[in-house]
Order: sequence, then C-alpha cells, then structure tokens
Amino acid sequence: MVSFILSIVALVVGYFIYGKITEKLFGANDNIQTPAVRLEDGVDFVPMPVWKIFLIQFLNIAGLGPIFGAIAGAMWGPAAFMWIVFGCIFAGAVHDYFSGMLSVRHDGASIPEVVGRYLGNGFKQFMRVFSVILLVLVGVVFVTGPAGILNGLIPGVSKVTFLYIIFAYYLLATMVPVDKLIGKIYPIFGISLLIMAVGVGGALIIGGYPIPEVPTHLTNMHVKPESYPLFPMLFITIACGAISGFHSTQSPLMARCITKESQGRKIFFGSMIAEGIVALIWAAAAMSFFGGVDGLSNFMAANKNNAGLVVNTVSKSLLGTIGGTLAILGVVACPITSGDTAFRSARLTIADSLKFNQGPIKNRFLISIPLFVVGFILTKIDFGIVWRYFGWSNQTLATIVLWTASMYLVNMGRNHWFATIPATFMTAVCTTYILVAPEGFKLAMSIALPAGIAAAALALIIFIVAAKKVREKIRATA
Repeated sequence: MVSFILSIVALVVGYFIYGKITEKLFGANDNIQTPAVRLEDGVDFVPMPVWKIFLIQFLNIAGLGPIFGAIAGAMWGPAAFMWIVFGCIFAGAVHDYFSGMLSVRHDGASIPEVVGRYLGNGFKQFMRVFSVILLVLVGVVFVTGPAGILNGLIPGVSKVTFLYIIFAYYLLATMVPVDKLIGKIYPIFGISLLIMAVGVGGALIIGGYPIPEVPTHLTNMHVKPESYPLFPMLFITIACGAISGFHSTQSPLMARCITKESQGRKIFFGSMIAEGIVALIWAAAAMSFFGGVDGLSNFMAANKNNAGLVVNTVSKSLLGTIGGTLAILGVVACPITSGDTAFRSARLTIADSLKFNQGPIKNRFLISIPLFVVGFILTKIDFGIVWRYFGWSNQTLATIVLWTASMYLVNMGRNHWFATIPATFMTAVCTTYILVAPEGFKLAMSIALPAGIAAAALALIIFIVAAKKVREKIRATA
C-alpha cells in the first residue's frame, strides 16, 4: 500500500517540478500567437477553454490504454509501478509535451511534418505512411472491440449492425468541427473515466487491500518469467500510462485549440500524468483484488486474457451498481472515443502531407470516405497478430518523437540530454523487444539484449554527430 501511495505522490510532484523544467526548456512564450488564434477556421482550428481541452486530450490519449495495459503489466508485479512512475514523468510526459508544443509552434502540424522538420525528409515520408497505417489500425480495433461488447449486451442486434453504427458515428465525428461533437461529449467521458479510477483507488485504500510493495517484490513475478523477461516485455506491455507514440498523433488535434503556449503544461504534460495515475490505480487493483499477482494470472488465463472482464469484476465488486455502470461506459465509450480521433488524426495527417485545405466539407469527405472504406474492409480480418505488432510499433513511434524533441533542443541551443536519454533507452527497448518477442525474431535474450544495447549506442552516436553538425551550422550563420 505504501509503494502505491508514494507512486501517486511522485507523479503529482513530477508534474509540478519536472513539468515546469520541461516547459522552461521548451521555451513556452505567451507572446507568440497560437494556431487556434492565428489560423482559426471553425473546423479544426478552434479556440476552446483549457479545462475542456485537458479533458479531451486526456480521453484521446487514454481510452482503454492505461487500464488494459496496466492490468496486463501487473502480471509482472510491482515493477509495473516503477515503470509507470519513471516512464510517465521522464519519458511519456516529455514526449507528449513536445509533440503537442512543437505542433503549436509549427501551425498545428501533424507529427510527421514536425518530425520531418527536425530529422529530415526521409523520416517525414516514413512517418507519413507509418502514422496513417497505425491510426487506421487503432480506429479499426476500436470499432470491433466495442461492437463485440455491445453485441453481447443487447440480444437480437448483430455485431455487424453495431459496426455500421459505430462507423457512422466515426464519420460524423471525423467530419464535423472539433467543438461541435468532440468538444461537447468528450469532457463527460473524460470525467467518467477519472471518477471510475478515483473510486477504485479510494476503495483499495479504504478497504485495506494487500497491494504488493516495491522493495520486497521488485522481481519478475510473471508466471512464465523465462518466456516473458521483465526487460523489455513490461516496457512494451504498459505503453499508455508510461509512454505511447499514439499520443503524438493525438496532441496536434488539441494543439490547434489552445490559445496560449503556457497552457501546454496543463494540457499535454498534465494529461499524461493523469493517465499515469489511472494506470497506477488499475495496476494496483489487478495485483491485489484477485489475491496477488498469481491470482491475477490465473484469472486472466481462465478468461482468455480478457482485461475487460477484470474491469467489470473489480468495478462492480468495489463500487457496486454505479461502478458497474461506469465500467461498461468506459469499456464501450473509451475505445470509441480513441477510435474516432484516430481517424480524425489520419485525415489531418493526409491533408497536411498533401497540403489539402480541410475547410470545405467536400474536401474532408474526399479523404475520410476512402479511410473508412479501408477501415471497414479491415474489420473482416483477424487482427490477433497485427495487434501484437502494434505494441512495438507504438513505442517505436514514441522513440522517433523523442529523438525529434532532442534535435529541437539542439537547434534551440538547450540541453538535449533531457530528451536524448529517454530516446536512447526506448531505442534499446524497441530493438530488444522485436528481436526476442514471439511475434518478432524469437532470438535468445543473450543475443537480443546486447544487440538492443548496441543499437541504442549506435543511434546515440549518429545523433551526437548530427547534433554537432547542426551546432556548427548555427554558429556559421550567426
């Protein structure tokens, strides 16, 4: 219990201290007009209140990620607490802040355009394709999941019918101005997600549940430790709640709505910290409610790793009828809200790359309709294997964005190690994972780990050489 409470305190303190350091290093300046003010178009560039933007950003990046990922990560034991706290403060929140604020500084540009500006045209072209594929896959997965849940809850209505209904909503949410639908209903869902998490966390503390302590259980507690080594498996399994590249595709949506750069710390850094707290609560609930990590593993194995069932069981038991209702709302609504903004981000990413004005509604249709046709076709395919690759792809995207933040800091003449250290670490994580994972090259850890460390070292050397050239160029033109 002590480790759990101290972890939450650490995240809150991290927001006030490290968040301020991050803001200062970036150089937030309220004298610079934001895209929402300078480029307001009533569709995507729309000024909104800070509290509303925060809740939308929080829901966009959260969805089910900090719940399902934390539940799965809890099977490694309290080491999950350590990764959530340190990952969230020193990597995830930094990643989210820079992805949002660099978009603010560059006319609300989508993340491939931002990456290209600092890492070169090759990275930009790669990111354009990579991010759109990732976003469509996210949208598709977040259609089929809720459709399956609703199909089981409402007899007589087929899953296909729910697919059509959800896709119709997605099309509407993708097309209409951001403040007309997303701006009105997302804050409600965001508040619901927070209430559910706070309720569960409070029930754990009041009920005195035996949450494992970090000092005495900081080992690999997975039932199959040989097949699932703590490094790098845990660092890929818990993405949302620690660091997630998907967030960088969502941040530009809200970067087009803030009216002062000083709002960025509350919205981007703050929403990531809030997501980390949600992840901590659900990791603690998963470890303690079923009688320990072994009990959780047995429950997950008996129910085909159904994290949604864990959410329902824990919520109904700890919070009663109201908690059960909120759980269903979260399990169904949260992935839908992440899915529709994924498609919206895909539309904007394509529009940015083509320089295609999204003011006229017919232009939005020209991009959106093909995206949804492809998405609907993909719902007919088994995504089991594809989804396992998504975890790795997600963290790889986050790593590229961290390297982008590092190069921005070099260009500004500031301390780049602030972003370079987590970028190097995540390079080692992603490389090691794809080499050792069952869905990767299935190499032995004795080979994969040294290779991952070597890849990270090589990436760091390449970056330092490139950074030196940038500094020399800046001095030459000064």
